[in-house]
Amino acid sequence: MPRIRISPLALAFTACGLTVAVWPHAAAPAAEAIRFDRDILPVLADKCFACHGPDAGHRQADLRLDTFAGATADRDGARAIVPANPQASELITRIHSTDPDVAMPPPDSNKQLSDAEKDLLERWIADGAAYDAHWAYRPLIRPQIPSSRSPSGGPGHPIDAFVDARLATEGLSPLPEADRATLARRVALDLTGLPPEPTEIDSFVADPAPDAYERMVDRLLASPHHAERLAAWWLDLVRYGDSVGYHGDQEIAMWPYRDWVINAFAANMPFNRFTREQLAGDLLPDATRDQKIAAAYNRLNLMSAEGGGQDKEYHAKYASDRVRATSGAWLGSTLGCAECHDHKFDPFTTRDFYAFAAFFADVQEKGIYHGANGNGIWGEMMWLPSPEQAAKQADLEAQIVAAKAAVDAADGDAPRGEAAAELKRLEEELKAAIDAQPHMPATVSGSPRIVRVLPRGNWMDDSGEIVAPAPPAFLPAASQPAEAAADVRLSRLDLARWITAQQNPLVPRVLANRLWAICFGQGVSRRLDDHGSQGEPPSHPELLDWLACELRDGDGGDEAWDIRRVLRLIVTSAAYRRSSTAPAEAIERDPENRLLARQNRHRIDAEMVRDTALTASGLLARQVGGRSVRPYQPEGYWDYLNFPKRTYQADTGESLYRRGLYVHWQRQYLHPAMMVFDAPSREECTARRPRSSTPLQALVLLNDPEFVEAARTLAAKTLAEGGADLLSRARFMLRRAVGRVPTDDEVGVVADLVERHRQLLAADAPAADAMLAIGAMPQPAGVDPIEMAAWMTAARAVLNLHETYTRN
Repeated sequence: MPRIRISPLALAFTACGLTVAVWPHAAAPAAEAIRFDRDILPVLADKCFACHGPDAGHRQADLRLDTFAGATADRDGARAIVPANPQASELITRIHSTDPDVAMPPPDSNKQLSDAEKDLLERWIADGAAYDAHWAYRPLIRPQIPSSRSPSGGPGHPIDAFVDARLATEGLSPLPEADRATLARRVALDLTGLPPEPTEIDSFVADPAPDAYERMVDRLLASPHHAERLAAWWLDLVRYGDSVGYHGDQEIAMWPYRDWVINAFAANMPFNRFTREQLAGDLLPDATRDQKIAAAYNRLNLMSAEGGGQDKEYHAKYASDRVRATSGAWLGSTLGCAECHDHKFDPFTTRDFYAFAAFFADVQEKGIYHGANGNGIWGEMMWLPSPEQAAKQADLEAQIVAAKAAVDAADGDAPRGEAAAELKRLEEELKAAIDAQPHMPATVSGSPRIVRVLPRGNWMDDSGEIVAPAPPAFLPAASQPAEAAADVRLSRLDLARWITAQQNPLVPRVLANRLWAICFGQGVSRRLDDHGSQGEPPSHPELLDWLACELRDGDGGDEAWDIRRVLRLIVTSAAYRRSSTAPAEAIERDPENRLLARQNRHRIDAEMVRDTALTASGLLARQVGGRSVRPYQPEGYWDYLNFPKRTYQADTGESLYRRGLYVHWQRQYLHPAMMVFDAPSREECTARRPRSSTPLQALVLLNDPEFVEAARTLAAKTLAEGGADLLSRARFMLRRAVGRVPTDDEVGVVADLVERHRQLLAADAPAADAMLAIGAMPQPAGVDPIEMAAWMTAARAVLNLHETYTRN
């Protein structure tokens, strides 16, 4: 093979390990058309952009491969990429090199290209090396729906038109619809986070009406538990917690914000208003109490009362926290990566980061909240009395006015002393009444702090330029109302308007993708946290754009930004209703189900695990809203919480059996059962939870008091309602857990387990008594403890089944 001449560009490559190489040219095999965003950008982003991407501070050899202009720039007669001429492209020369001193990426980078990736790059350059805008940043234009027909001959469902067209192209056939019991449980879990009662499943299975499924969906969407389901999803994104996160991780009452989120979803509040009230509810004209509660989103950041902390340092931390959270929750982007340097993979600059942070500079707050670990006052606070509490406060205030007048009018020492004592009593009673009222951190706008670019993110370096609020420069600009002066500073209200503006293509795609993930277990683009170049291109880009347009624009008379309507569209599609049980051939063809020939199955989230056990046992308290609750927790778990020292006291009564959504969220010491099932600490925005499968999960289900008590209560329910004979009761118990009608073999296994434990426990009555003593719910009277304990053992096994906590 001939050696390639050393060009000035080759020397530039050499500066970062890219040098001259031998390039064996071979014709690329015929294949489908190459798409830059799907095929090329992921390769360049993963293998090249760290050294040759957007980050000017870390760019090697002053070579950019993330832009067409940079990649094709003429450098003394040589170019990294020569469109339509791979032989003349230095990039191709180097990726084919076998010389370790020449090959790119360098061998020690662990970023070597596969033969298929090399072939893709070569074919792409031969085709002209077109650089397209990243899929998530392109203008959002409603795509044409592929033609399709429903099984009845009418117009097909638009979602199925997109999905089935892709399946036909790939030569795959969709699976049939899931059986009705599976479908009822699937849609109930997805839309409410709760499994349906067996009677609800039976009613749907027996309903012959052609719209039976749609009516079930509408009932679920109208349920207050649907709002709770969406709230749990949203609270992960905005990193809601019941503690401050930093240092002593002191408790803080943010639950009114959580209840506002539930109420907003229950009212089907349009997402643009939902956004506006959270980011800037306090800035709205004549802001209501609810709008001010919504604006407490701006106080969900971690806070500190550490004695040795620096105010300026923590102001920088809080600003960074808000940028990461807001860009993650709404933009699905990693703008936080631009805090210290320009983003290595996406067009976000460091200036973008600090200009985005400047939107929140008017929020009045301290850096260090000295004394808050004792008095619970974390800066500006908002008191939220109930009508009864407000009336009591007004009455006491009126009595105090009268008591002061009585003091002034008293004649003589004794009467004056009595009047003064009464005044003091009333003032103490008023203080106690106000202290008993719910109160939470409030967002109060004031004079904005100066925000400047911090070189390398160093809060002590004031040499950076001062920046004004602005959205990322490469995205459409923010606009102000027409009557606003040209030099008026942009506010959080402007940010909220920009986020859901017609010209912003990113937000509707991000939201549509996440709603799809609620219903399919994974997004059309699977990286729910990163819709940039390090994410994953959507498997069905036209479908995602169509859903995004449905969200942003509505349809005809329907209001725009209607989350409930889009969820209904998704769950009424044939794609959603398909079976998740696929033949081996289908799994081999599409192991990750990116083509959607079937549904996905997955373990349910931590809160749903708790809720499913409580529902199966009949323990679940269905009250909506209210203060966070404290379930059973291992003794000593909080022993290392300091400033101040705290002890954990489990709640009593119905509070023990509330939904997982309401469990006290201690960020540093998250409840162990929640943590084991992958609930996030919510110190950061979480767009997608991991789904692990570990022995610890089985141990929690077998031994955690809340699950042991659920098993005991399920056993009692089985004995009371499950029929008179062994097999009927075993069948009843299994149905409570998994929803479907169990097979005779499955019923036999449970019955055999009960019989064997009757014998074992009859010989060890103290063991039976110890089992039945776990949990606060009283035992039913008149039940043989041996019989109850035997069925309790079976219930512990049934509540540990894989199927019990799997959404099929």
